[in-house]
Amino acid sequence: MSSQTSAGRVRVQPGWKRVRAYWAGELIADTTQPLLVWESPHYPTYYFPLDDVLAELRPTGDTEHSPSRGDAQLYDIHVGRHIVAKAALRYPSSPLEDLRDHVRIEWNRMDEWLEEDEPVYTHARDPYTRVDILSSSRHVEVRVDGITVADTHQPRVVFETGLVPRFYVPMSAVRVDLLTPTATITQKIAGMVCFYRVRVDVLVDGQPVPRR
Repeated sequence: MSSQTSAGRVRVQPGWKRVRAYWAGELIADTTQPLLVWESPHYPTYYFPLDDVLAELRPTGDTEHSPSRGDAQLYDIHVGRHIVAKAALRYPSSPLEDLRDHVRIEWNRMDEWLEEDEPVYTHARDPYTRVDILSSSRHVEVRVDGITVADTHQPRVVFETGLVPRFYVPMSAVRVDLLTPTATITQKIAGMVCFYRVRVDVLVDGQPVPRR
């Protein structure tokens, strides 16, 4: 997937946050590879990879046309005996190739949205206008020359424009005997430790993170 594509006024790029959508307490979709799609000029919309939509989607037979995104197929979301009508759509033949295997869950039809482990309201946050420090339950492990120096399920993740996510781990999860302290402190992540990814091996939920 390209890092950024566009057609007309629509911009598409990969996101780094874990994003979840809930309805009536049921997990509808859960991904660590969302697409950010600027359908509006002011903020992005989340699109989920098709395999990361956990609820059943049933086509309604209705379509919706967008000059830039093409023809969308509309879906009802089935949760047990309940139906959330026309709450998802997909552009299987979109001129924006990255959208074809992704699903948009209608924001206002869901009861709750989470970025990492923190609720988000109104719409997805624009990564170009803020720095987010979010609590997470992802499993982060840091290794140096094969030795585990940090291991936690309670990291905080820093998302900053133009930079890859930074994973901070609690001091209690770190082999502090292998570290040399500095005087630097950063507010919400004070008392936590971040490792330079170009110098260590970082695994998130068991998967290696690129060294950059």
